[in-house]
Amino acid sequence: MVTLLDTYIENRERVQPDDTNNHDTAHGGNVAKWMDEVGAMSAMRLAGSPCVTASIDRLDFERPIPRGDTCLIESYAFATGRTSIRVRLRASREIPETGERERTTEASFVFVAIDEDLRPTEVPDLTVETDRGEALRSEALAAEPDE
Repeated sequence: MVTLLDTYIENRERVQPDDTNNHDTAHGGNVAKWMDEVGAMSAMRLAGSPCVTASIDRLDFERPIPRGDTCLIESYAFATGRTSIRVRLRASREIPETGERERTTEASFVFVAIDEDLRPTEVPDLTVETDRGEALRSEALAAEPDE
């Protein structure tokens, strides 16, 4: 059985000149792409099969990431449906020389597991076995928009 912490991934992208907008900060489309890629990795760890993006339920840009800083992406699965996986994503700017971080972006994506014929396939249940996992799951559920 896959646990929430098994799906936790951190990845970094250095914000280069080609990644920036006319304000010399990371282009929002690039940040969204990086989040989508890392989120899919978390979903695939849970599903044990390829996953594709079904929806972006929330993508909140809170502050920019300057050129030269690192974009740190944190991702983990926090809920499942029959074929879907809800993934929480957070991006932070990280100063490479010091490791100092500041949260910049919050998001919630939904991925669907697919089989070799590109059809939705069932995913296993997600378990939470540690206090840290429970805290991450509670944090993700609290951040979900009211429906």
